Amino acid sequence: MIIGYTSGVYDMFHIGHLNILRRAKEKCDYLIVGVSTDECVFSYKNKIPVIPYEQRAAIVEAIKYVDEVVPQTSMDKVEFLKSHHFDVMFHGDEWKGTELYNHYEQEFAKYGARIEYLTHTEGISSSMLREKIQK
Repeated sequence: MIIGYTSGVYDMFHIGHLNILRRAKEKCDYLIVGVSTDECVFSYKNKIPVIPYEQRAAIVEAIKYVDEVVPQTSMDKVEFLKSHHFDVMFHGDEWKGTELYNHYEQEFAKYGARIEYLTHTEGISSSMLREKIQK
């Protein structure tokens, strides 16, 4: 059985979020999704999500591609791997080849895990939605 993992804020849930979850589930038997807590988001984005954590987690948990939702309290992916074993982490391809994700690939290999990069849906993001709402 292949256990997959992906994570995100999932604020203002949109088709791009659904596409990532669907594509990840197509590549594993059991999909764990980390939903960033409000505190975690604030720690690296300096803003609070529009939709509170409990509601975002409930939305993601209701998606048929998702087998388990866990709170993402830290951006440290290796820390999460140590506490929740998975075989493959799915992440947006804009991070492929970056220093941070090259490091994660090396660390994951020590635990028998790997990263698979997925293409984002063009033309949609929570940031874009936020801009449209503010106009």
